[in-house]
Amino acid sequence: MNSIKGVIAPILTPFEADGSIARDLWIAHAKWVLDEGAHYLSPFGTTGEALSLSPGERMEALEWLAEAGISPSRMIPGTGLTALPDTVELTRHAVGLGCAGAMVLPSFFYVAAGDDGQARYFGELVEKVASPELKLVLYHIPQNSGVPVTPDLAARLNRAFPQTVVGYKDSAGDWSNTAAVIAAAPQVSVFPSSEGQLTQGLASGAAGCISASVNLNAAAIRAVYDGARAGRDVMAGDAAIKAFRKAVQAAGLIGGMKAVLAVRSGDARWLNLRAPHENTTLALGEALLAALGEARDVIPARAHG
Repeated sequence: MNSIKGVIAPILTPFEADGSIARDLWIAHAKWVLDEGAHYLSPFGTTGEALSLSPGERMEALEWLAEAGISPSRMIPGTGLTALPDTVELTRHAVGLGCAGAMVLPSFFYVAAGDDGQARYFGELVEKVASPELKLVLYHIPQNSGVPVTPDLAARLNRAFPQTVVGYKDSAGDWSNTAAVIAAAPQVSVFPSSEGQLTQGLASGAAGCISASVNLNAAAIRAVYDGARAGRDVMAGDAAIKAFRKAVQAAGLIGGMKAVLAVRSGDARWLNLRAPHENTTLALGEALLAALGEARDVIPARAHG
């Protein structure tokens, strides 16, 4: 198993009222999530509204985190776009910064390309970045991208680039696919859909979880991860993180979590989302906090303001 494993946060991206990234909130939130126990940050995943941001914004914001003292060795940014030159640019930048890896979508929209077309896309990405430091985490989220990263494709890419294609994030929520990837590509670090499958995944050879709700609940998820790996009884903690995830997911993940942070921090900038999303509301944040019950206390007041 390669070194990318653990609890990974696809961090939220806060915005100013004019739509620009709120630099101070971005840095403060990133530091808090790491302090709470996340092993890595994955900026600019689905939760970070990546596809509503330009490549330039994404590169600049990564540099802000590094300038603020967050080691790039704890960052696995999302870099996948439909156009290969854009993906190369973002991935090359991440490698140059010293990031631990890059999480890469398949080239989406072209749904008929199939495994052969996607193998060409990823293969050319590796060849054009041309760095032994490059570590790729394949990002499977077909309900959004329209294009799968199949178990066969994951195995094919790992065989072709065993030191480079080292991870697989499965956001489809289908355990049978996760299990098939673990079986087909045993040298790849596989991350099931969320902490809802964390203990099942670890027992089956998975590497941890990359989950939106790590943004709010990193400490509890890390405790379950550590306990399960150590062979301790984590049944109660596992049930608690699953209940937390269920409440956050029901609130809409991005909007729900941003709304909670707006309420707890007192900073209304957390209510801002980029188009095509609608902005969120304080009322949603209050409702989610009520649904979380005592678990809401893991989100300290004014932690992100």
